[in-house]
Amino acid sequence: MTSAHPDILPIPRAESSPQSNGSQMAIQVLERAMRLLDVLATHSEPVPLKELAAATGLHTSTAHRILNDLVAGRYVDRVDSGMYQLGMRLLELGSLVKRRLNVREVALEPMRELHRVTGQTVNLSLQQGDEIVYIERAWSERSGMQVVRAIGGHAPLHLTSTGKLFLSMVEPRQVRAYALRTGLAGTTRNSITDIEKLERELAMVRRHGYARDNEELELGVRCIAAGIHDDSGKLLAGLSLSAPADRLRDEWIPQLQRAALQISEALGYEAGR
Repeated sequence: MTSAHPDILPIPRAESSPQSNGSQMAIQVLERAMRLLDVLATHSEPVPLKELAAATGLHTSTAHRILNDLVAGRYVDRVDSGMYQLGMRLLELGSLVKRRLNVREVALEPMRELHRVTGQTVNLSLQQGDEIVYIERAWSERSGMQVVRAIGGHAPLHLTSTGKLFLSMVEPRQVRAYALRTGLAGTTRNSITDIEKLERELAMVRRHGYARDNEELELGVRCIAAGIHDDSGKLLAGLSLSAPADRLRDEWIPQLQRAALQISEALGYEAGR
């Protein structure tokens, strides 16, 4: 039959281009690979191919093909015929991510929130030799006190709440060596300058899980600190609240500890591990 409008061509049916088909297939393969890795991550021992296929809903031949590619990339190890476990390449990538994690960047928002709730100065400090170094601070005019130590400032371990956290983590002989090196010099009438008194103070820190500075660094300023830990459980930094001596409240201790734990967990720490 002749068309009444010979110049009008029929509209062709839409068809998927080879490029879009290829992209969809690539995404599908990635999704399946991620499923296999997720299943392997739940097992501490090598997993049989058939179990992996069943857990991911993949055909055995499909799972085998994808696992072969993951083995080639060292994301998966084939330990025996038909047995697989996570590979060392994932550990290498995890180490790169860990190095990029910056405790200061991770801590900023929890610090600002803690300052918002308490109205007091919040400090983030690291150990450097026999001192702590202040690397970040959240504060405002309503904190009710001038900032005593600027960012980049430092102070002796035994005179600060964060410093006591670090001293509480080492062996008694290391504490005594620190005392010999520094002479436990004080800056106020409240400073701890006696090794026996310092050891008793550190025992309290270990027992309670937080540390205090009772006007030991600066008269009129009291502090409490909780530890920030990395993914290995090592004490990495201290988070402290500083306030005028008559304003520091023990009710803030749980909030401080929660903020420190939040930062620690963002760095990979698992409580109770």
